[in-house]
Amino acid sequence: MAAADAQLLWLSAKVPNDQFLLYCFDGTPRAGALDEVRRNAEACEALSLRVVDDDPWRYPRWVRNGISPDQFVVHEAQWPTNWPPEQLDVTRMAWRVHVYPDAVVVVQMSHALADGPRSAALAAALLGRRTPLPPMPAPNRGFFPARAITAALAHRGAPAQPPRPALSVNARPTATPVPRTLVVDKDTLRHPTVTVAALAAIAEALRGYLKARGEDVTRLAAEVPMAKPRTATANNNFRNAGIGLCPEPARIAAEIAAHRRRAASRAVLTSDAAFDAVPARLLRWGVGHFDPDARSETVSGHTVVSSVIRGAADLSFGGVPVRFTAGFPALSPMMSLTHGVHGIGDTVAVSVHADPVNVDVEDYLDRLRHALGLQA
Repeated sequence: MAAADAQLLWLSAKVPNDQFLLYCFDGTPRAGALDEVRRNAEACEALSLRVVDDDPWRYPRWVRNGISPDQFVVHEAQWPTNWPPEQLDVTRMAWRVHVYPDAVVVVQMSHALADGPRSAALAAALLGRRTPLPPMPAPNRGFFPARAITAALAHRGAPAQPPRPALSVNARPTATPVPRTLVVDKDTLRHPTVTVAALAAIAEALRGYLKARGEDVTRLAAEVPMAKPRTATANNNFRNAGIGLCPEPARIAAEIAAHRRRAASRAVLTSDAAFDAVPARLLRWGVGHFDPDARSETVSGHTVVSSVIRGAADLSFGGVPVRFTAGFPALSPMMSLTHGVHGIGDTVAVSVHADPVNVDVEDYLDRLRHALGLQA
């Protein structure tokens, strides 16, 4: 297992980070729909894996496990009753399918198995897409001391992102999170890109929501996962970029472009290479000392906005076509509000995942609905 994947695996014991990929289908599935999903899973090698982590001096490893019956759960109540499901035990399974009676399928997946794009590809394989999946990447360990020295030298003078003051949405979640989804036509968010347009709408809504509560939004920002510009050596090939939230798409687009340029710099690439080579025992020690109860007065972002294109609307469940897809990034001890922006075919879902104690979900959702140009 690569260092990035192992880090997410070990962190999940302190802060749950399973991914939940929701697919809503347009109609009533025929009998035997779940059997089709099971056959699709059996035909995909990447979906037959579990984790073995039995040596503190080594990284965990993936082993073939086959598909078990308890990877398919049929719920009697409509989604999102009993949300969220219990976190996966990846030593038993790395994913699970939840089927709800309102033609909703939720694919739960360990973050160690996949980042946003790869999890979308794996879920699509479960739901009938025949496009071959890229193989599991091979970790590139290298020699840690040499890579660490090179990274340290390269980082001299490299600009660091300044922290921002925490706001109310950075309070610790204390209740069961609430998921909400707004569905829009892709043309509504096409300019200049879906991600930028969605960020501008979220900026308008969140700035208005926080200003109404007397908070200073001059340094409002979002953590936006961005793909790394190199050949993947891990299932998780991304880094989080702090993007300023303003209602001006051109400024957001320029900042994203600047982050992409920095991600391709020698300083960042050598830092990534050094991290890939960190000995398992050292990384395990570092994750073990992470304190989820620690608080900070500053943050890199006030919310998360995860944006993923999930491809053509070619998925089906029991013979009925997919209508839309959504996702709900996990909350964290320093994050009570996250967003998902997920497109399939000509439809985009902008999702809100929030702690109902720290966030007035309906007020914020109304503001976001207005920012997206949807009727109340």
